Amino acid sequence: MKKILIMGAGIYQVPLIKAAKRLGLHTIVASIPGNYPGFELADQVYYINTTDQEAILEVARKEGISGICTAGTDVAVATIGYVNQELGLSGVSREAARKTSDKTLMQDTFKEGGVDSAKHVKADSPEAARKAAEEIGYPVVVKCVDSSGSRGISIVEREEELGPAFADALKYSRRSYALVEEKLQGREIGIDGIVQDGELIFMAPHQKAVYVNGETVITAGHDFPYEGSETLMKEIFRQTELAVRALGLDNCAVNLDAFADGDRLHVIEIGGRSGATCIPELISMHYGFDYYEAILDLALGQKVTCPQKEDRVPCKARLIMSPKSGVLTRIDHQGIGKLRDEGVQIGLDYEKGMAIEAMRNGTDRIGQVIASASDEAGMQGIMAKVYACIEVDGQPLEKLWGLA
Repeated sequence: MKKILIMGAGIYQVPLIKAAKRLGLHTIVASIPGNYPGFELADQVYYINTTDQEAILEVARKEGISGICTAGTDVAVATIGYVNQELGLSGVSREAARKTSDKTLMQDTFKEGGVDSAKHVKADSPEAARKAAEEIGYPVVVKCVDSSGSRGISIVEREEELGPAFADALKYSRRSYALVEEKLQGREIGIDGIVQDGELIFMAPHQKAVYVNGETVITAGHDFPYEGSETLMKEIFRQTELAVRALGLDNCAVNLDAFADGDRLHVIEIGGRSGATCIPELISMHYGFDYYEAILDLALGQKVTCPQKEDRVPCKARLIMSPKSGVLTRIDHQGIGKLRDEGVQIGLDYEKGMAIEAMRNGTDRIGQVIASASDEAGMQGIMAKVYACIEVDGQPLEKLWGLA
């Protein structure tokens, strides 16, 4: 039986663990200790920080793994690249992982590779950040260089906001510097894809649904399909290929954030892993093949096929979240069950009586909703029904979000 080492045991790795079990793989999970749902699903668990490259390599050698991968997080990608190099496994290389794990290095590589991206300056102090912002011109984006899930990212309109934004970026970082970028114009979109043997064999652009929390924009869901002009769709493919080749990404899933402005595309960043916030589930639903199984096949060095059905239905996903911190005082499981019977996929991360946090980044979620919906009004109607089933401190989320 082949062994797969999955990095992380959180909610975004759970579907990957389940897919590995479904494929008959011996599933090993590595993660720091905590209340993570993936632990109880795995065949074996190692309580190791996924950034500890030598410790993970020791486990990989000891277990004789056939592949290593993750989903929905950038944190472990550098370690995956290191293990792949040392053991000669399929997947993202150490050098590509190094470049995608530091947004400053990534942006420098984009510039060298002809990728259309944002003006940027590396800043190692608040003073350097202010100088960078003056050079680029307000508004700017100040961001943590080595995190994901919208953590440590702020839109800065005025000079007095730079100090707090810089401090917030470093709070979530293992580095002593942050990135100051030009704030791009247009609509933010996502692009996921699969690269194998040097070729971009699958690409799936999608619309983003966002939640604005003060000066931070948080991804709260995605919509398929993305509809752009023929010229823009060609440019999306071209820029995605340029970014993949510039960074040397191969035999892995890729996830890009970009801004579409007319028929132009500006790439913000790219990761050598699948996207989060239900993207693999939406791809599986919309295109008709199991995206998690494709991720595993890539890690095992097996040929990946992406058969795409012709009768694709529009589908959307949204995170279940709260605008305030508190305690879950009610969950109407009967109401949620009725929605599930109607074909709505609802996953809850918490149970009644548990404390939850107000939405500050992509990890502050109560659960997720995936549904076939052709427009935003239809999805909002579904979310209103879901939120009516959940109360925080005695108040329905439907009312807290102003949907009642």
